[in-house]
Amino acid sequence: MEVRASLKHLRVAPRKARLVSGLVRGLDVNKAANQLKFLNKKSAKPMLKLLESAVANAINNYDLDRNNLVIKEIKVDEGRVLKRWLPRAHGRATILRKKMSHIAITLSEIVDSGKKEAKKVKVEAPVKLDEVAKEAKKTKKDDKIDKDIDKNVKGDVKSSNKSFANKVFRRKVG
Repeated sequence: MEVRASLKHLRVAPRKARLVSGLVRGLDVNKAANQLKFLNKKSAKPMLKLLESAVANAINNYDLDRNNLVIKEIKVDEGRVLKRWLPRAHGRATILRKKMSHIAITLSEIVDSGKKEAKKVKVEAPVKLDEVAKEAKKTKKDDKIDKDIDKNVKGDVKSSNKSFANKVFRRKVG
C-alpha cells in the first residue's frame, strides 16, 4: 500500500531542498522524523510537516501502522520563480531569481498488511433547502410572538431609546 502527500510552492530553492530529501530517503518514518527535527536547514521543518501529513493520511484513511511505514520516494521538483531586481552601480540592475520547490513524498509499508482500499466514509443525506426555509419561518413567527409579549409587559421599546441615540446617528459628518 502506498500513501502520497505533496507540498507545493515552498520558498526554498530545489537544490537546497534536495539536500534534505536525500538524508531521509529510504528511512522508516520515525527515524526520518528524528532526522528532520534536529536538522539545521530551512527546508527541514516544512518537510517534517509534509511527512507528518503523509503519516496522518496513512493512519486515518487506510488504518496503517506508523511503525510499519517507510519513505519509498521523496521527489523535489522546481516550482515557480519570482523575478526581482537589485539596483547596482552606474544605474544598472541585476535580476534576483527567488526559486520555489514542489515536494512529493510516497510512503509504503515495510511488511505488507494486505489493505488495498481506503476506508469508506458514510455520506449524510443532502439537506433540502425547502425544509430549512420552513423551519426558519416557524422560528421567526415564534420570535414575533415573543416580541409582542415583551412589548405588552415592558411598554414601547422604541420610545425609551429615542432621544440620545437618534440625535447622535442623525448628525451629518463632513
